[in-house]
Amino acid sequence: MSAPSASSASSSSSASKDAPGVTEREARRVAEAAREQDWHKPSFAKELFLGRFRLDLIHPHPMPPPDDVRRGEAFLARLREFCETRIDAARIEREARIPDEVINGLKELGALGMKIDPKYGGLGLTQVYYNKALALVGSANPAIGALLSAHQSIGVPQPLKLFGSQEQKDAFLPRLARSDISAFLLTEPDVGSDPARLATSAVPDGPDHYVLDGVKLWTTNGVIADLLVVMARVPESEGHRGGITAFVVEADSPGITVENRNAFMGLRGLENGVTRFHRVRVPAANRIGPEGAGLRIALTTLNTGRLSLPAMCVGAGKWCLKIARQWSSRREQWGRPVARHEAVGAKISFIAATTFALEAVVDLASQMADEDRNDIRIEAALAKLYGSEMGCLMADELVQIRGGRGFETADSLAARGERAVPAEQLLRDLRINRIFEGSTEIMHLLIAREAVDAHLKVAGDIIDPDKPLSAKARAGANAAGFYARWLPGLVTGPGQLPGTYAEFNPAGHPDLSAHLRYVERSARKLARATFYAMSRWQGRMETKQGFLGRIVDIGAELFAMSAACVRAELLRSSGEHGREAYRLADVFCHQSRVRTEELFTRLWSNTDDLDRRLVDGVLSGAYTWLEEGVVDPSGEGPWIADTAPGPSVRDDVRRTIR
Repeated sequence: MSAPSASSASSSSSASKDAPGVTEREARRVAEAAREQDWHKPSFAKELFLGRFRLDLIHPHPMPPPDDVRRGEAFLARLREFCETRIDAARIEREARIPDEVINGLKELGALGMKIDPKYGGLGLTQVYYNKALALVGSANPAIGALLSAHQSIGVPQPLKLFGSQEQKDAFLPRLARSDISAFLLTEPDVGSDPARLATSAVPDGPDHYVLDGVKLWTTNGVIADLLVVMARVPESEGHRGGITAFVVEADSPGITVENRNAFMGLRGLENGVTRFHRVRVPAANRIGPEGAGLRIALTTLNTGRLSLPAMCVGAGKWCLKIARQWSSRREQWGRPVARHEAVGAKISFIAATTFALEAVVDLASQMADEDRNDIRIEAALAKLYGSEMGCLMADELVQIRGGRGFETADSLAARGERAVPAEQLLRDLRINRIFEGSTEIMHLLIAREAVDAHLKVAGDIIDPDKPLSAKARAGANAAGFYARWLPGLVTGPGQLPGTYAEFNPAGHPDLSAHLRYVERSARKLARATFYAMSRWQGRMETKQGFLGRIVDIGAELFAMSAACVRAELLRSSGEHGREAYRLADVFCHQSRVRTEELFTRLWSNTDDLDRRLVDGVLSGAYTWLEEGVVDPSGEGPWIADTAPGPSVRDDVRRTIR
């Protein structure tokens, strides 16, 4: 299995005339080259996919230093006051814009520099408290959370922190900590998660400059940004290795035009646009890292940057639980509160248990990122995948609990004298999280690639059609040795011993040790299924995206169960709502086990082959008769806008914060 290409995971269209024409194999090669190839630190999730339940990597739960806690809590208190007194969420939704005074207030608060080192004027918060801050401000208005996240999680500060020169840090980080908003520009109208087709160019112009030409789409913060991190392709030439390269670009540079402020079904305050570059000169000193390192920089930045989205989903879950509790205890049907009816109660139980588990996942992954003792690339990706899916489900269940009032807008509720609860807005706002920073389908493939990395290291040459017989023979010998050691460990384990993990079975509490034994057994079962699938499909494994998605989803459930149990024990041992935490973890694990068993069944009993054949018929036009009897309200125009290089013919809609 090679690194996945986006074209094989999502609907495709005719290639833009400006995007490089690449084969599927070339696209996979580019994506594979950008991966971090080695594992220098342990990874709980990686071991989980290999059938090894390394509880010692997450238990006892890692804890932040007291000084970090004091600084973090002090900032959260200031941020909470700001959210309660300075943010009018209804106005943002109504006007589809975050007011200048709110953005300036965030600057004064230091919110732009939450993750920037204090020596550059930032707050230097840990990942844990940065995520708590995003959950808090995102609950006030998700568009504000998206603004701060795009600025710090994937915008200019994080790539500079990881890969920037000292001169670049000195020049840009003080601005980014206090005054300047940043944006990350990778996506193009015909290029999403398939970077091999990136069309924006950066042509060397003498020894000291590059010239940028191209169009970038869905530039979150791009409409108001002061600094941009731009991914562009440098052509290979004498003295230039070329490849996708990262640049810091001043947003007011001559030749940059924000051609459109995009509008979406949710996040109405999002300053997201289309940005055109025409003959934009960028100093070579603004290049981040060497030529050709841009995609690696982007992927490494996302390793922890992805944690911001599930953090805001945690905030959404907490709000869903609050509203569900208050409403369902007040609303009566058939002589009792609706919460006492089992059908509604099950939804409340799901929201409560899932919120607890999701917070456990995010806090655990964030603390592991702060300690930097573990490689969390899989954990962060699983958190993003799981959080975005579960966040949408929780919001949908809240709308259902609220009934017709859940479908009604907050303004309409207020107009007729009821509490303005924006449940339908939350559902719209959260929907993008399943697409942002890697769609669910792409995340499945990226995580699956990492999950089978150990197998490909020893047996990849066997299934690689480009490798000669001599390489396949060597790989066969290496694989035989690896599997002779690995496979016996998948037969039995601690999960089969009744007394294992006894510290998770304290008197008077639900028994979480049974759930951890289930996780251990299931991890071995998952690894056996993966090995069998690789043996069965070999080089065709990468085409079995339904199977791979279920493998990843099982891993996500096992990770969430583990995190929930570890968090419950942490709270019990510290005397903070331990009994309640154990109950939440127990219920979540029971719910998760039901989902996990269904996923295991669907590994081998599914409609994947039937679906594939039906899709072939749909694409060939065999079922166009089924489309008859309706009208298409879509407007005219191409499926993908023209992105030919050249000067802009549209007005610049870039907005300056006053």
